[in-house]
Amino acid sequence: MAKKRVVLTFPPELTEKPLTYHLVKDFDLAINILKAKITPGEEGTLVLELSNGSPQKIDEGLDFLVRHGVAIEPLSKRISLQEEECIHCGSCTAVCKSGALSLGEENRLVFDRDKCIVCELCVTACPMRVIKVIF
Repeated sequence: MAKKRVVLTFPPELTEKPLTYHLVKDFDLAINILKAKITPGEEGTLVLELSNGSPQKIDEGLDFLVRHGVAIEPLSKRISLQEEECIHCGSCTAVCKSGALSLGEENRLVFDRDKCIVCELCVTACPMRVIKVIF
């Protein structure tokens, strides 16, 4: 199954239009909202994971959004954890809303990259500064 993570930026005049609805209805895409900040009348941001059996359908759906004025960027940032320097204190887990960071066996930090939405809250929560954002 093809998957793609993208950041959509909606200009203020588009925040009240149901454009993402068309991704499901017209392009048969499954959408997983990873992060959203949409306020009517203001610029909005939506981080999505799109999936479908065909990469072509994903591209067609994204082309539709671009034609309607939505800016699209790949989700190219990622979180890097320097595990050998981590003291496994768990401070980062308290702010990780997606559940990407958790304490596992023997209270060792576990990082599930597939769950990470790159909100960057863990970066400032880490007292050892061993969590970084990589572009």
